[in-house]
Amino acid sequence: MRTDSSPGSLPAREHLPAAGAGTPVLDVVVPVYNEEKDLGPCVRRLHEHLTRTFPYAFRITVADNASTDGTPRVAAGLAADLGTVRSVRLEQKGRGRALRTVWSASDAPVLAYMDVDLSTDLNALLPLVAPLISGHSDLAIGSRLARSSRVVRGAKREFISRTYNLILRGSLQARFSDAQCGFKAIRRDVAQVLLPLVEDTGWFFDTEMLVLAERAGCRIHEVPVDWVDDPDSTVHIVRTATEDLKGVWRVGKALATGSLPLDRLGRPFGDDPRDRELSGVPQGLARQLVGFCVVGALSTLFYLLLYSGFRHFTGSQLANALALLVSAVANTAANRRLTFGVRGRGGAVRHQAQGLVVFGIGLALTSGSLAALGAASADPDHSTELAVLIAANLAATVLRFLLFRAWVFPDAEPTAPAREPGLPEPGPRESRLPEPGPRQSPLPESRLPESQLPETHRPEPHLPDPYRAWSDATVRLQPVRHADTDHCRDAR
Repeated sequence: MRTDSSPGSLPAREHLPAAGAGTPVLDVVVPVYNEEKDLGPCVRRLHEHLTRTFPYAFRITVADNASTDGTPRVAAGLAADLGTVRSVRLEQKGRGRALRTVWSASDAPVLAYMDVDLSTDLNALLPLVAPLISGHSDLAIGSRLARSSRVVRGAKREFISRTYNLILRGSLQARFSDAQCGFKAIRRDVAQVLLPLVEDTGWFFDTEMLVLAERAGCRIHEVPVDWVDDPDSTVHIVRTATEDLKGVWRVGKALATGSLPLDRLGRPFGDDPRDRELSGVPQGLARQLVGFCVVGALSTLFYLLLYSGFRHFTGSQLANALALLVSAVANTAANRRLTFGVRGRGGAVRHQAQGLVVFGIGLALTSGSLAALGAASADPDHSTELAVLIAANLAATVLRFLLFRAWVFPDAEPTAPAREPGLPEPGPRESRLPEPGPRQSPLPESRLPESQLPETHRPEPHLPDPYRAWSDATVRLQPVRHADTDHCRDAR
């Protein structure tokens, strides 16, 4: 996983204003590999549907993943016949690579993709992108596992899909219901920040992007879809499942070790009501108490197991000290990440040092309790020792929470991301995006320089216009009447 600094903070959500004509509002990417048979009917059907139902300007981009059949010829023919269709050729395979390349270079404010087999009913397309245009959500996905979805597919694919999503929920704490449905959309400003962090270039690309977006505080909108399985699908189920499980392990490890810079993206939006300051209400106290109690209960069990084990080889005082030392290090690390939400390695040594001071206080309480028990009874039972230690640990736990909150992690509450020096603070309704203007550098400020990106993250150098450069200005939208669209098509 990437461990460098985040490429930038996400801007506040804004409704894309419907005023003025120009850049397409929606760019639908259709990634293909050796699909010369299905590509033509798919794109023509999609084009007809968008022309008839979508109220804004749109573009369809065919992303050819190094096809070896007649797919490039078919894509070029579609681009010549339909003015709103573009064709992009990539010399390497990988659906994730195709989406990153086209999305990174697109000038449309809303980016989407769908599979070439059109298994998903197109009537869900407008509900998919509408929350992104309105500013309500940042990503949108079609879900085949929602209760109101209507799905026709075999038992094997159904079992694999549900098992995979259960794995995501159990291992990565994902809250979205369907990671694999080939029907997704994202706002361009969000994509420009998230895509450099996504490492996978294949089928796991969707899952990795959704997990990182969710951890970064993005809102994911789910749309129940009507979906019919394609019996002629060329997806290799076993190989894809194996690669997905490897991706789950890689992302889970990066999240557990804090190597991803998501702390600089967390809670990035100025319109989150949880960020509002309320007098007399300590923010995060209830959540921290619950997390601390859970960690404390597990730490106590861990401590008692250690104490019982050490007690077979040494005296009660030394066993208590060793058990407390080991459990204190684990307790501080768990509370740092789970209770107070501190990610990354910055300050970890200082936090552990302060945690050891708190450990010293707990050691004094428990050791003093054992000393008092020894003075009262020359040979106390092991069960009595444990009861005294539990009572002493409860007292030490309360003091530990207060010290953690006030001294060890006093600044753990989420704060608004720092603004770049020299930029004015926007007003309550002022957009954080730049005003429309002339075309700027092909690399917006929120993206890393191309020279610092891995090879798999760099856009293809031979993309046709309008993918060579794009404006970072807010696109002003205007509903496109069908008559206007037909007139433009006739004029071509």
